[in-house]
Amino acid sequence: MADAEEPWMRLLRELFGDDADEAMEQMQRMGMDPSALAQASGMGNTPGMVDHVLAQIRALMSQSAGEDVNWTLAHDVARGVAAQGGDPIVSAAQAREYRAAITQAELWLDAATDFDPSRAQPAVWSRAEWVEATLPTWKYLAGPVASSVSQALGGVLRSEESALDGEATRGLIDTVSPTVCGMHVGQAAGAMAREAFGATDLGIPLVEEPRVVVVPRAIEGFAEGLDVDVADVRLFLALREAAHVRLFQSASWLPGQLHAAIERYARGVTVDIEALDNAVKDAGMGDPAALQAALTTGIFSSAHTVEQKTTLESIETWLALIEGWVDEVTARAAAPHLPALGQLREMMRRRRAAGGPAEDTFSALLGLTLRPRRLRDASDLWGMLTTRVGSEARDAFWSHPDLLPDAEKLAEWRVWVEAASSPGEADDIDNEIAQLLSGTWQGNSGEDNESDTPSGA
Repeated sequence: MADAEEPWMRLLRELFGDDADEAMEQMQRMGMDPSALAQASGMGNTPGMVDHVLAQIRALMSQSAGEDVNWTLAHDVARGVAAQGGDPIVSAAQAREYRAAITQAELWLDAATDFDPSRAQPAVWSRAEWVEATLPTWKYLAGPVASSVSQALGGVLRSEESALDGEATRGLIDTVSPTVCGMHVGQAAGAMAREAFGATDLGIPLVEEPRVVVVPRAIEGFAEGLDVDVADVRLFLALREAAHVRLFQSASWLPGQLHAAIERYARGVTVDIEALDNAVKDAGMGDPAALQAALTTGIFSSAHTVEQKTTLESIETWLALIEGWVDEVTARAAAPHLPALGQLREMMRRRRAAGGPAEDTFSALLGLTLRPRRLRDASDLWGMLTTRVGSEARDAFWSHPDLLPDAEKLAEWRVWVEAASSPGEADDIDNEIAQLLSGTWQGNSGEDNESDTPSGA
């Protein structure tokens, strides 16, 4: 055996003992060239490299044991992707600058909504801190689908290598799918960390506590491409983040309903085994990174169940209503203060409507497009409602999901606003809100209504 292969044989004997020779043959059949890998890694010339690689492999196999997804690896990959191009620690001066912007934004919002600000200290985070704080939510939302993908991938890999013999060799194959899926989730979370302005870019909260979060590196990078003063961009984005947090805190039912709807949608997600099998064949089993990339090539079944279609419509409607409300409230709050408001507002509308890292992330992980349909209609709805009934009555519609328009009513939003702002209807809504607060409300049908979607959705 060539000298370049000797470190690999030492590694394989450490891992597989008597099965090392067979493992070498299986690796070659899987497309791995031990000689080339050894040369590329420098293992043939660096004695300590073998010990380093052995330690990494032991850790990888240990982390993946008994898991469908290697969440430790997901965390490490997310941190690594987020740090690409640099991720400096937020300085004390920078933190003060952004907290001052948040304080100013909160004062502006006081004039546009009666929803209270969060009592939590605002967070000014690096990308790494964003990853640490949001990964538990990624695990909750993406975990079930990632586990299903991992199990399907494991079955495909085992069928592709059905001739494998030896418990140790099969054990190596069994670590591939948790590793690949851990890389996949980590890559998605890290990519979003590079673009996220705060914790509400998705239109759903990614941290459990209602808290205003800003990421200076992303905000300042975004401002570089605009013909707007960076201080105005900072204030505008702080204003949007603070408005989201006020809404999620005041409509306390909303974060849980959004998460539950996404989870319910995810339960119906199925993997297209034939597409996955083809993706694996194209990628080859010898390259985990290529396998991870293969998971983004349409492996989810395009057929939605009736429940999924209903749930997706509800999610899209809620996102539109949330974004429309934030757009309306921030516009009223900033109008006396930001000359570039029109440009900033249109920029955010286009960014949100066209999608971006947040949408790409959920599309890759769940096959779910988190896009708020009829975003402009929703913003106009809240604007017209504010003019008709005032901000306090406008915000009262967030007291319960059944008070909000469903997808059909949003499509005819002028009719809904006319009805909602008419004297008789307004009195009925006030009565329903009073019943909700007293616990005596029986719903539109006269029975307890525990629907987690807007009425009619």
